[in-house]
Amino acid sequence: MVNMQELQHIMEQDGNVVDREGGKIGKIGHVYLDDQSNEPEWVTASTGLFGTSESFVPLKGAVISGNDVAVTYSKDMIKEAPRVEADGHLSGSEEADLYNYYGLDYAGVGNAAGGPGAAGTTGAPKTVGPEAGIDETVRKEQIDTDGGDSRG
Repeated sequence: MVNMQELQHIMEQDGNVVDREGGKIGKIGHVYLDDQSNEPEWVTASTGLFGTSESFVPLKGAVISGNDVAVTYSKDMIKEAPRVEADGHLSGSEEADLYNYYGLDYAGVGNAAGGPGAAGTTGAPKTVGPEAGIDETVRKEQIDTDGGDSRG
């Protein structure tokens, strides 16, 4: 499993999301943590014309490959995933839609209720951890990859 420390390092290196063969899908946008386990669960990749869209990609089965995150899905599949705003939090229904699209079992993943409508996933800042001086309350908010706070 890919951990937050590895992802933080890759994001600092402007890493990409790539397929297993190393084909670039897009630049890493945001990392989303499971609300219950606080573990990385999703990453967004810049897709679309000029990278103007962000597509959610599950980190299940992903591995670190140099300064990139290699996922088990094709670029075409990722580009066709349901569109969800990268606004800092996935609702239970948004998360369930994404799990369903990628053919993953949502029932046992990181929520106590075990199904749609339960706890969702929270966007993580680019830099996290005690060394970054970010406490858990800030960690629960999404901060864009340029380090700016997107809470408005």
